[in-house]
Amino acid sequence: MSNRHLTQTRFTEFNLNADLLKGLNEIGFEFCTPIQAQSIPITIADKDVAGEAQTGTGKTAAFMVACIQHLLSHPASNTRKKNQPRTLIVAPTRELAIQIHKDSIAIGKYTPLKFGLVYGGTGYEKQRQQLAAGIDILIGTPGRIIDYYKQHIFDLKAIQVLILDEADRMFDLGFINDIRYLIRGCPPADKRLSMLFSATLSHRVAELAYDHMNSPEEVKIISEHKTADKVKQQIYYPSNNEKIPLLLGLMKKFKPSRSIIFINTKRTAENLQAWLKGNNQKSALLSGDVPQRKRQSLLQGFQDGEYQTLVATDVAARGLHIPEVSHVFNFDLPQSGEDYVHRIGRTGRAGASGTAISFACEDYAHYIVDIEEYIGQKINNQPVTAELLLKPEPPVKRPHRSRSGHKPNQAHRQQNRQHSHRSNKNRKTQN
Repeated sequence: MSNRHLTQTRFTEFNLNADLLKGLNEIGFEFCTPIQAQSIPITIADKDVAGEAQTGTGKTAAFMVACIQHLLSHPASNTRKKNQPRTLIVAPTRELAIQIHKDSIAIGKYTPLKFGLVYGGTGYEKQRQQLAAGIDILIGTPGRIIDYYKQHIFDLKAIQVLILDEADRMFDLGFINDIRYLIRGCPPADKRLSMLFSATLSHRVAELAYDHMNSPEEVKIISEHKTADKVKQQIYYPSNNEKIPLLLGLMKKFKPSRSIIFINTKRTAENLQAWLKGNNQKSALLSGDVPQRKRQSLLQGFQDGEYQTLVATDVAARGLHIPEVSHVFNFDLPQSGEDYVHRIGRTGRAGASGTAISFACEDYAHYIVDIEEYIGQKINNQPVTAELLLKPEPPVKRPHRSRSGHKPNQAHRQQNRQHSHRSNKNRKTQN
């Protein structure tokens, strides 16, 4: 974490529990980021907070330090049952929930608290057993949490701390009714500590806060720009057939140590990965329909250096904290400024510097006006020169897809339909 990203406020100034401080010291957290320095004093005084800050500014530690401190200083009721968690943390995506859980275990390593994680796509019975066995802090996505809640695997009557992360994204993904449903199962607002964090405290997010929180104090960490200050932004205007040569040329020029290439569709992702493989670029492909276990394996391989490049749809735009991502490439421009901000926020994390390069091609150039209006600045325009257009080697051949005359096995398709019907009938498994 860059020192210039930090304040002069130390975590030791908050009179935190010794076991909590031990965990923070072990992971190198001495000084607070601005969102931590401003929100933690409020929450450890048992006051609700609605916080706004850019991605990558330490929001997870801000709410987790407050949460753990609150649980350690406010013992659970003697009447609390084993299947009653003391904290509910809701995140809009699997990747963000997994990242929060990972960070939470590190921060709370030396405390007696038990952390649980539930999300769709994998591990249904294992997660169910974990809840039934009893945990203190439940972290998860709305669909899977509600699934278990409706089955009475756990209840929310003993919740002491409620945390909503990326609240703006909850609205975007259509989860807001689910969130309100879960909140109604918790104790009243004046009987719990509540924290809400969002990239923007928009009107709809503020309304959620004031409907379900106890007079929350607003904490806004305002930057001159909505994008991270230390991310260098550039934009090129290639023709469609120049995109692959330009990408390869820029990768040769900048030699990124670890990069993420964002695209808008799975088909484009598959084509791009074939070109990268054909040009000796080790890459992994991450899209929404990749099974969760494989997702985690690919992300771990990317983090461990097995792959230098991650080709991804917007499933990777939020919730991923992978250190030392030096470059983000918007091979396809996103449709909204908000998505642009979150994409390029995968580099320049925690005060580090990074580079975000976007292609405004024939298909997506019209999005740039809205993006620049949203971020409040012009993106530095770079020329597409002959020197940057690297002549590519042919792409590797992709597996042959069945055409209309070669239909999959009928029994197998029927089995899949029956399985899908059973799964969707009783629960939401994708989140």
